[in-house]
Amino acid sequence: MMMVMMMMMMVMIALLCLQIPVPSVPTLPASISVPQRLEAVQRYIRDLQYNHTGTQFFEIKKSRPLTALMDIAKEMTRESLPIKCLEAVILGIYLTNSMPSVERFPLSFKTQFSGSHFRHIVLGVHSGGRFGALGISRRQDLMYKPLEFRTLSDLLQEFQAAYRGYWHTLCKVKIGHYVSHDPHSVEQIEWKHSVLDVDKLSNAELRKELERHTRDMRLKIGKAAPPSPPRDRRKDVGSPLRNPGSPMRKSQSDRRPSVEKRAGPAADLNGYQIRV
Repeated sequence: MMMVMMMMMMVMIALLCLQIPVPSVPTLPASISVPQRLEAVQRYIRDLQYNHTGTQFFEIKKSRPLTALMDIAKEMTRESLPIKCLEAVILGIYLTNSMPSVERFPLSFKTQFSGSHFRHIVLGVHSGGRFGALGISRRQDLMYKPLEFRTLSDLLQEFQAAYRGYWHTLCKVKIGHYVSHDPHSVEQIEWKHSVLDVDKLSNAELRKELERHTRDMRLKIGKAAPPSPPRDRRKDVGSPLRNPGSPMRKSQSDRRPSVEKRAGPAADLNGYQIRV
């Protein structure tokens, strides 16, 4: 932790010495279209720049409730430090909370190149019958996608084609459910409602699975979300304890079975350190 703090201070001093302009958090008036607002969010994320230091400045624990992750996003806007792809997803959620017509969902990739595996994640968006994505990457074509793809399959194919340009083979895709627009929600983000072994599925099978996931997401919109309790928590406390019978607790049967066989220990929460 001390090392991270020192790195943050060094970066901030360097920014001051170089007099690099600090990006301003975008204002998103309702008078401009949804695609324009998403472009403004993406510009802000891009202007923060990709973090090439090798040290992640903001600790993102996927198991934390949404309200805690939104607090981290606020800190990102205050510090204006370079970020990586997982941080960009959290920041994208925070900046689009005021856009109820835009549904957001995590979309992560596992690729293979020269015997090694690489991981990356973006924030998928859906509005007006079109899909797109927000995020950050070392590669321009592996982050932002405009809101113009008719299906989730079309969006995935766009990323798959980009990966081919870097001689990466797309092995696996994890797609989460829509994220709540309530910044005080104590729900956890569902990061991997569907886990698809892309390299083992035919194009028709993959399209069928993606259509099924899209239907699942539409069904979730129709379900009323339970109200968030008053936000009265201690600073050092994460998610409040939940009773086994709590409506906020999701049973295993609520999730659609994955196409792959899940086994072994849980994945590393900071598994996006090495990627394209």
